[in-house]
Amino acid sequence: MKHQYSLAHLTVLGCTLPEMTYIAGRSGYDFVSFRLIPMGVAGETACHPHDTVMIRKTRAALAETGVHVLDIELARILPDIDPTTYLPAMEVGAELGARHLIASAWTTDPTDRDFIVERYAEICDLARPYGLTVDLEFPSFSRLTNLRETADIVRAADRPNGGILIDTLYFHFSRIRLDELDGLPREWLHFLHISDTLTTIPDTREGMIRIARDDRLYVGEGCIDFNSIIDRIPTLPLSIELPNAARVKAVGYEGHARRCIVEAKRCLERQEKETASRIAHRQANGF
Repeated sequence: MKHQYSLAHLTVLGCTLPEMTYIAGRSGYDFVSFRLIPMGVAGETACHPHDTVMIRKTRAALAETGVHVLDIELARILPDIDPTTYLPAMEVGAELGARHLIASAWTTDPTDRDFIVERYAEICDLARPYGLTVDLEFPSFSRLTNLRETADIVRAADRPNGGILIDTLYFHFSRIRLDELDGLPREWLHFLHISDTLTTIPDTREGMIRIARDDRLYVGEGCIDFNSIIDRIPTLPLSIELPNAARVKAVGYEGHARRCIVEAKRCLERQEKETASRIAHRQANGF
């Protein structure tokens, strides 16, 4: 199986969009995943949709490299954020060729399920004219922390461009069972975030945030069985979201981005060969 790969902005957070695009092109990525809705986090090189010079340079970089835009982020669901403020990012994202918009819920009231459904549905409605799906993610330290809760929101909103984004790190942190993937509508899945991590799951929110934002591992370095996840879902683009401050400091953003895709390809190809070998062995022995 030949996978397509995207370079997620969090992996190279300090890069501008054109720099990120050129890095992706030189490193062998098919796509880039842009942060067009700044979050104001440390180290972020923000790109506001109104920065016409930056957008023009980004468009030129995409044309020169042949890299495409997979998705944009991040439409946060919060009581004090009006979803219409995301419209400029949706418009620019669509102009650049983006297919998907990532959303996540960061409210603190455990009883606000109906509010989240309403806001998520509104974001879907705003994004639909731009041809964008809205893929709801469940970071393990956010309001939605598991696949069941997230599927409930998407199902209740009932929008044709709704979807769920699975991140392998949060899949592990939230102890999602593989069989939970079997009940998901295939049309809800549009791409996958991949990175690896150690077996031990932090027992604090702060510990999970530290790993998620600064210390993810290259695919194959940790404990995640990627093929067992990939085998249960349609063939999707794989977006490498793999921030690691130490690796960036050691080899720079381009060195880090390049190693991300090299290690991902090596691991997934090895796992595929091992799976094929096991299947052939069982068939040969009548199992």
